[in-house]
Amino acid sequence: MMAAMGMQMNTPWKPADFFFTFAMWAVMMVGMMTPSAAPMLLLFAAARVGRDKRGLPLTTLAFALGYIAVWASFSVGATAAQWGLHQAAMLSAVMASSSGRLSGAILMAAGAYQVTPWKSKCLTHCRSPLGFLVTNWRDGTGGAFRMGMRHGAYCLGCCWALMCVLFVVGIMNLIWVAALTGFVLIEKIGPAGTIVARVAGTAMFVLGMMAIV
Repeated sequence: MMAAMGMQMNTPWKPADFFFTFAMWAVMMVGMMTPSAAPMLLLFAAARVGRDKRGLPLTTLAFALGYIAVWASFSVGATAAQWGLHQAAMLSAVMASSSGRLSGAILMAAGAYQVTPWKSKCLTHCRSPLGFLVTNWRDGTGGAFRMGMRHGAYCLGCCWALMCVLFVVGIMNLIWVAALTGFVLIEKIGPAGTIVARVAGTAMFVLGMMAIV
């Protein structure tokens, strides 16, 4: 996969490498987050039908683009982090951390974040799409875009640490990508999402300590 993207593990990145890596992250983030964002997008589209049928596809698209823009920004940061790890020779051939201490630190940080008030607040917003629409409604295409960005910001606040776990399990490990996608869906839609998030956070923290030891 690295060779197909034009990157050799022992050579510096070129601008094209950075671009293709960013594209990989952006596509992967959209693919992973779309299932959990679908209820909000569908509810927004239904609300638009109730208010004004004109311009429905455009405003719904604007909302989706605002959401995607937030995760595209995260993808820039993730690409920069991957570039830094590549430069430091801390990534394996499968694009996973080759350092036990680094892997442990990432898991501990992600696990600790899972039980913070910030995570809880963002998860609450993500689990309440109707409440979000009622309190954040904006008219027009521009308003829809801003709403999408605001929802994306809450979604990012909820899940950014989980996405960083990809540096531990392998950025292109499709099994773990699917597992994390399913976990995010359970967090946001499942009946005990908050409890699941905290239990998983505790488990990640313990695994991180074990990795460091």
